[in-house]
Amino acid sequence: MSLHYEQRSSVRQRWSARAAFGAVIGAVAVLVVFAGARTLALFAVTVSALVVGVATLFWFLTSRGVFRWISLTIAVLAPIVVVVYLVRAQLLWVAILALGLAALAALSARAALGGATKDAPTPEHAASIPQSPFLIMNPRSGGGKVGRFDLKKRAEALGAEVVLLEGPDTVDVETVARKAVERGADLLGVAGGDGTQALVAGVAAEYDLPFLVISAGTRNHFASDLGLDLTDPGRCLDALSDGVELRVDLGTIDGRTFVNNASFGAYAQVVQSPAYRDAKTGTILQMLPDVIAGHDGARLIAHLGDLEIEGPQAVLVSNGPYRTHDLVGLGHRARLDHGLLGVVTISVSSARQAVGLLRRTHRHGLTQHLSGDITVDADEPMIPVGVDGEALMLGTPVRCTITPRALRVRVPRVRPGVRPPTPAMDWVRLFRLAAPQRVGHVR
Repeated sequence: MSLHYEQRSSVRQRWSARAAFGAVIGAVAVLVVFAGARTLALFAVTVSALVVGVATLFWFLTSRGVFRWISLTIAVLAPIVVVVYLVRAQLLWVAILALGLAALAALSARAALGGATKDAPTPEHAASIPQSPFLIMNPRSGGGKVGRFDLKKRAEALGAEVVLLEGPDTVDVETVARKAVERGADLLGVAGGDGTQALVAGVAAEYDLPFLVISAGTRNHFASDLGLDLTDPGRCLDALSDGVELRVDLGTIDGRTFVNNASFGAYAQVVQSPAYRDAKTGTILQMLPDVIAGHDGARLIAHLGDLEIEGPQAVLVSNGPYRTHDLVGLGHRARLDHGLLGVVTISVSSARQAVGLLRRTHRHGLTQHLSGDITVDADEPMIPVGVDGEALMLGTPVRCTITPRALRVRVPRVRPGVRPPTPAMDWVRLFRLAAPQRVGHVR
């Protein structure tokens, strides 16, 4: 049965690979036959509009006054000019058909290369039912999801002790979690934002206890990457009665744990502003020109082993690398047990450098690295840092590390948000799949 399954699978993959190359050839043929010599003009207009759009968006972010709004107007008009050109040249349907065939090629290639990926699902381990689970819930998180989904009552019905973070005073959730462990808790969990998740996760990892994530926050990045149900956080409680364990990494920044990322530079500096919470967009537009130009904020230096990156406007350190080869998966981590930090740096101080990112000519403008640790230094003793959405001020240098598979996360056996692994594009393998196969005898 295994042989027949592999044969059927390989046949599907071969025909998908052939369909991918056929769609590519079809897209080129459509342009050559119906656009002819105008194909070059079509590409020239499209590329020009893209360059103008990127440059003017950069000017919009880095300038003030009338010039900012002129830049925005040009950026909006750029794609409109392309559409008008296509309509007047009677090439709009040609461009749409060619793009459709290109999309079909990408989908067929993905189907052909299915299984050729390092992003296999994180291994699951059997888990016993906890006898004394302890959960911390923030009623204000996520616009009141704890109350809206009656999470406290549902958790207590499953035998969990629940503490609500009520009242105007700030609660030390780490201390609350440690006291629960001293009383005999055999599982810790949080219904709240990623920042609260990270603090309690650190305690769970310290005592080698399972940790339960309940998607009751606003953005739920960690819950999303675990494949948990974001529409009904109550389904996360299924892990108490029918769960499995995932061993995931845990990031650390100057002794504080983080489950998602730590950001340095422009974004971290903007969110420190007292005006940010009341007027996010206005505060960003007001502060970005000085931040990007280097007139405001500390000058950063990132150290990754022997590599030194000087003067980036932003540094993002993530607990595991984010997907970069899949548009649908951008901003998500396929796995949380790679044992490495993902590091992204951005250094763009002019429109020319911004456009250079499109051609990859400004090779230091956007860098991506994997590392077990990174140190961010600055020309100031204290710098703003965003840690899992929390705005902090930390003393320099700031060191980020990762502890592989330090956290035992308890998740439901059935998780609707688990994304299938997506293969990276491998043209050599795709060509081999598409090539005619000689049929041999099976012995």
